[in-house]
Amino acid sequence: MRITWGVLAGLCASGASAQLPGESASASDARGEVVVTAARTVLPASALPLTVDVIDRETLSRQVAVSGSVVDAVSALLPAFSPTREKITGVGETLRGRSPLYAINGIPQTTPIRDGARDGYTIDPFFIDRVEVIYGSNALQGIGATGGVVNQVTVRAPERDGWSGRTLVQGNAGDDLSGESLGGKLGALVSYRAGRVDATAGAAFERRGAFLDGRGRRVGYDGNQSEIQDTDTLSFFARAGVALSDSARLEVVASRFHLEGRDHYVPVEGDRATGVPATTRRGSTPGQPSTGVAQMVSASLTDGALAGGAFTLQGFYNRTSDTFAGGVLATFQDAAIAPVGTLFDQSRNVSRKLGGKLSYERAVPGWQALTLTAGFDALVDRTAQTLVQTQRAWVPRTDFRSLAPFAQGNLRLADGLVRLAGGVRYENVRLDVPDYTTLATSGARRVTGGSPAFERALWNGGVVLEPAAGIRAYGSYAEGYTIADIGRVLRAVNQPNVRIDDFLDLTPVISNNREVGVELKRGPLTASSTYYWSSSEAGSVLVRGDDGIFNVVRQPIDIQGLELNLDTLTPLPGLNVALGYSHVTGRTDTNGDGRLDADLDGANISPDRLNLSADYRAGRFSARVQGRYYLSRRFQGQPIANDFGGYRLFDAYLAYDAPVGRLMLSVQNLGNTDYVTYYSDTQGPTDNARFYTGRGRNATLSWQTSF
Repeated sequence: MRITWGVLAGLCASGASAQLPGESASASDARGEVVVTAARTVLPASALPLTVDVIDRETLSRQVAVSGSVVDAVSALLPAFSPTREKITGVGETLRGRSPLYAINGIPQTTPIRDGARDGYTIDPFFIDRVEVIYGSNALQGIGATGGVVNQVTVRAPERDGWSGRTLVQGNAGDDLSGESLGGKLGALVSYRAGRVDATAGAAFERRGAFLDGRGRRVGYDGNQSEIQDTDTLSFFARAGVALSDSARLEVVASRFHLEGRDHYVPVEGDRATGVPATTRRGSTPGQPSTGVAQMVSASLTDGALAGGAFTLQGFYNRTSDTFAGGVLATFQDAAIAPVGTLFDQSRNVSRKLGGKLSYERAVPGWQALTLTAGFDALVDRTAQTLVQTQRAWVPRTDFRSLAPFAQGNLRLADGLVRLAGGVRYENVRLDVPDYTTLATSGARRVTGGSPAFERALWNGGVVLEPAAGIRAYGSYAEGYTIADIGRVLRAVNQPNVRIDDFLDLTPVISNNREVGVELKRGPLTASSTYYWSSSEAGSVLVRGDDGIFNVVRQPIDIQGLELNLDTLTPLPGLNVALGYSHVTGRTDTNGDGRLDADLDGANISPDRLNLSADYRAGRFSARVQGRYYLSRRFQGQPIANDFGGYRLFDAYLAYDAPVGRLMLSVQNLGNTDYVTYYSDTQGPTDNARFYTGRGRNATLSWQTSF
């Protein structure tokens, strides 16, 4: 479901929710207009000037059955999202050319200090009811949302007394049905409600086999960043809540996600010159298995009718621990420990977040056309990255603290013909970095720690016009901010006598997002067009070294894009067709002369793309076919070898609602296209180790039940 007038507010799990089939009326306003959980307001989305997509439970479960993860589902469905790397690590995966903030019930999963880029894999999609994707930079979500927000909303509380739940049994295999490509999943979720009290608990286990490409070869294994293939995942979810009154609720949510590599394969380099892709062979990697562990606990108190307004208080604890596969990498070498070229090591990134959110919204007494929202957010993040085998500190334990009051206003004029929206968030941020010593390959430099800080007001504003029923237009400006992966900056220091308080590379990335859009919704037709441009005077550009490890370069960035969407019912009953198109360009200043002289490369910008889909439903039967056309691109100012040739992929889905449960057959890459992934094709022209092909045809058979 596309809402081009979107949201201008921050994240909060306890806000209003997008209306889904079968949901209660509380998920929408009295007129049935959609409101969004990711908006810190009870106003309908039509009152707010940005773009948001809501992927409902039905669409999400279908797409996850095709592609396996929320990240892949979002990428497949939304043209403005870049092609995924098809790995667990999402370095270079962007939304509108910038990094998105991943969240669960409004709780940030992205690590601001040392971005391990695994924030899309912190909860099993079996426990997700819908995904809300907010486009464009906006500081109301706090740090990290320069490209937008991907908010995963967990299963909602049961609506009726008694027992309810759902189960999933699933199996999948590569095109040749070989044993090494086999995988499967089991999931169960049970809920109980008795009057004002309810509880939910669930577990899911998934095993993934090796991935095969379009020619039946095993897909190359990323021995540095780790993999999603050949892994086991065990996940748990729980919720308990009590209705304190007809409008107030207290709720606690907890989840644990544990992914671990099975260590059956080792990388085999390819040969770009001859077109031979990287692959794997049977073997075991030294050291500890690659793992990703994410634990989250949140508590919220909400009251939708407190003194005539809506009150929300939320607190959360979130901890992630990611162990990477490692290798005999040039960056890890130290002659004082072992002969250069022989030292194996691997890194572990551990982050702990504590945070809270407080907000209150109500219409102004005596002036009901004006709705005001005020709130305060706090976040404390402590992160360190260590080398597991030698116990060296790669990124020192660093603390990030953000304190941010904010205020928003929304004014309805001319009986709703015009709406004005705007507000400000005041960010007070401080980093605490201890004294530390860099690795030998950076010169073993002694760095003097410090506490750099910044304070800044970040503004947003916009106007919404509705000249006639079903026609809406908007224009908006919003400022977002992030920090340019502090960990990458700190570990790369190679100059003597560096003092953190004077180190200018630690200044934040401020992104300015301008956007105009229009939507038409008449009868069976929904169409939208959005144009945006985003700029940063000191942006954050990823540049990959010869060993595949990225470093951050601070350069000006300018991004522009156009999005077109068309969705309509056809004369054939039950058949719906849709089209989506995204065009995005990015430029940067590579030599510091003040002119934008080169295109952003494939690690920082996505290709132009066309999505086509057809959905059909008749009685108990439903089907979908979708195609993604990634269009070729030349990168001016980049190596010619990094030009992108383009490729197209098709997926299919069939489902039958049996007397007991639903049977589903999903096929990814229906045409078994053999292709080099966008990430590999546009990066590292001499890197044979990361010359990866994409996953070939993969079939998944599922059985879901609800009770």
